[in-house]
Amino acid sequence: MPEPLVKLTIYNHKGGVGKTTLTVNIAAALAKQGKTILLIDSDPQCNLTAYFFEDEFVNGLLDESDGDKGRTAWSAVKPVVEGTGNVRVIRPFSTVVPNLYLLPGDIRLSEFEQALNDAWIDCFKRKPSGFRGVFALSFLVSAVANRVKADYVMYDTGPNIGPLNRVILLDSDYYIVPVACDLFSVRALATLGQTLKSWIIDWKTISTLAPDEIDLLRGRPRFLGYIPQRFKVYGRRMARTPQYYLGRVRRQLYSDLISVLREIDSDLAPSSVSETELGQVKDFGTLVQSAQREGVPLSQVSDGSPQQKQEALSVFEGIALRILERTTSVPQDKKKQEERTAATPRR
Repeated sequence: MPEPLVKLTIYNHKGGVGKTTLTVNIAAALAKQGKTILLIDSDPQCNLTAYFFEDEFVNGLLDESDGDKGRTAWSAVKPVVEGTGNVRVIRPFSTVVPNLYLLPGDIRLSEFEQALNDAWIDCFKRKPSGFRGVFALSFLVSAVANRVKADYVMYDTGPNIGPLNRVILLDSDYYIVPVACDLFSVRALATLGQTLKSWIIDWKTISTLAPDEIDLLRGRPRFLGYIPQRFKVYGRRMARTPQYYLGRVRRQLYSDLISVLREIDSDLAPSSVSETELGQVKDFGTLVQSAQREGVPLSQVSDGSPQQKQEALSVFEGIALRILERTTSVPQDKKKQEERTAATPRR
């Protein structure tokens, strides 16, 4: 039996932590492991779309997105926003990486985000139109993923705690938090856990109000892990200042994210920070700029030292393997039940 589709979000409401570059390279590493990946550019800034395609092509997509031939995320959800019809399932684009597909973003997703705010309020009023609006992106993504037989969906999100990111996180099975090793990332973590807690609790309430036969978001995103990145190294070790802030990040992750989520449900986060580091991504300097310019993963740029490219390949392969291990293993609650059953003497 094939593994079920896994929806994974790279999320931090702080900007400047390299979410898009991280998303591309993790997705490419997962594809190299034989998985089919669907990338969703859910940021109205369209950074992920611009990563893979030339400006002229992106501009063409945006110019046509309002019409019948539109192929952006906005093209798909526009009928729901305007109240003229259902979600229009569109074909994703292939990328330079085999088995890696992209559903392009659109600046007009900001209009969808405004509509989601009203839809969320309507859910509390038990209005079916509210639930359809909140579920629209989930329906689209699942349908497109089914078309390409994707194993993983990966959302690239904007740096905010708005209505669009709320429905994305509530639709996700797992999320990964990228962090910079600096004071600003430490401060940002103070609000992340409380924000997620509020979303999960609110959705649990909304779910009890839902009319019969209404599709619902999953509503239980699990913290898969964090990735310290873009730090300086000396020799082969993290420099002293980022190492100091990484220690503070780890403490904040436990007090402001893990412990907060486990108060709701112990299955929403591992019990300790030590279980959640997926890998460390140093500052690869000009290699990043070259990769963005060429629209390829770091290990595939035409320039850059072979040693750096091999190091990038190794780092992201390690992250991909940890993601595969943690997203395809037996859920912890099911595992415990099986252990209890096995330990019970037969009569």
